[in-house]
Amino acid sequence: MQIIETEHLILRPFREGDAADLFAYLRAPTARCFLSLKLADLAEAEIEVRKRALDEGCVAICLKQTGQVIGDLFGGGGGGEDEDETASVGWNLNPQFGGQGYAFEAARALLDHLFRAKGFRRIYAYVEDHNKPSQRLCEKLGMRREGVFIEFVSFINDDAGNPIYENTMQYAILRREWMSGATAIGQPLGMTGVAGVETSPR
Repeated sequence: MQIIETEHLILRPFREGDAADLFAYLRAPTARCFLSLKLADLAEAEIEVRKRALDEGCVAICLKQTGQVIGDLFGGGGGGEDEDETASVGWNLNPQFGGQGYAFEAARALLDHLFRAKGFRRIYAYVEDHNKPSQRLCEKLGMRREGVFIEFVSFINDDAGNPIYENTMQYAILRREWMSGATAIGQPLGMTGVAGVETSPR
């Protein structure tokens, strides 16, 4: 993953020193889909950071002014040459930084990178039907809702130990749709320009 700078953020690989920031929002995940990532303590967070540092598909979302990790993105680690040139993406933001446009700014930069630099043809995201903020984010990114999978996945069990299944929506966008309607909003640090990429923000 190249380092990408946007107006307020820097997107980069995870690295040593990120454990405390990661633990801040994974000690008590707010979305059910991230419950399996819950971290028990800082030592566990340090192990998780080392794993993420080796995964090209894991991206830390950092505030440009302070360097603090405020969330993460995932998807597209293999590159557009894999399988059918399709990538699944997702995002997880520290709730303390919600409502400020950071999730959109980060996700838009990731999609732009995956389409332009990595060559993906199609990008999709799974969102549970009760997760309205992520649904709005997908729509703001220009993704279409392609369907709803009824009782698709379970993240928690009821009191009797039976799985509680979630209805899951799939959103997607094609590269040709993105290229016709989007402008690049981030450049890899140290690069002054990329052929065919607009550098002006929306």
